[in-house]
Amino acid sequence: MIRIVAAWLAVAAVSFAQTPKGWTRGKGYGWVYGRQDEVGALNAITTPQHRLRALADVKAGKVYDLGVLVDRTSYKWPGHSPTEILSFRSPEGLQRGKDLEQYARNRKGIAFHSCALFISDNVGTQIDGLGHITSGPDNHWYNGFRAQDYDTDFGILKADADTIPPILARAVLIDVAGWKGVDALPGNFAIGSKELQAALKAQNTDVEPGDIVMIRTGVLRYWGRTGADHAKLAQHDTAGLTLEGAKWLVAQKGAVMIGADTSGLEVASDPALPGVVLPVHEYLLVEQGVHIGEFHYLEELARDKAYRFTYVAVTNRLKGTVAGTSMRPLGLR
Repeated sequence: MIRIVAAWLAVAAVSFAQTPKGWTRGKGYGWVYGRQDEVGALNAITTPQHRLRALADVKAGKVYDLGVLVDRTSYKWPGHSPTEILSFRSPEGLQRGKDLEQYARNRKGIAFHSCALFISDNVGTQIDGLGHITSGPDNHWYNGFRAQDYDTDFGILKADADTIPPILARAVLIDVAGWKGVDALPGNFAIGSKELQAALKAQNTDVEPGDIVMIRTGVLRYWGRTGADHAKLAQHDTAGLTLEGAKWLVAQKGAVMIGADTSGLEVASDPALPGVVLPVHEYLLVEQGVHIGEFHYLEELARDKAYRFTYVAVTNRLKGTVAGTSMRPLGLR
């Protein structure tokens, strides 16, 4: 009887792993979670069972910091504003100021620092929210939310970054640079399903339905302390995923989120789609509801050949933003 139960549980576990909620092999996810859904494919892995399975993969107690340090000199995609961190209050300013005189007069000399931040929601390590990309003449995004209904001058009202739930999930590193035997892939290197499958085979790893996938190009080996070497980073940052590769990962393998160590995940110019702008972003965010991770630091995972790990991330709770910005996600083993 015990053997029968054990066998049944094993079969159930395999079935559970292969059929995330809302995913159909050959199709992917799409707008299947209800007309008001703002979470997308991450709905498939937010159950206690998925989280417990991800935690069960942690054996060694090793923590990998997947975030990069950002300041005003950091490399970024040219469509985003720079980062400025300004001292809004300092001990010297408080002692000289008039508006908080109790700090100038206090006997113990108590003062404080505080900062004002001017920062894009698309800098540093980030997760693109489902409202980041719009499509069509009505400027709609995931689930048919339209700009005319849900845009404001102070952020978007549907599928903003705050709707990204806390993520605790099984993840796979696909080290394409390692497979190619280079420090970093050359600029505009196109990563399709052929390259992904070859790298996975070399690692003896596979992507399972419900996995988060991280693709390493090697570009962040040049980030340094704050990503100030723009020329070196720009030389490699345009390598990335093709639309065909993205469709293979989502529709055939069941990836619920796809990230990379570059600023934009996808190849700058998809050789199969000349002149088409951001086809991978449109497919993942708008059509599939699959979030995108960018500028994730994957060098230490690759060094340790930690191809399967547990991914943990939470976004800043800034209402209306279109991406979880300047984050510090973790890889656990």
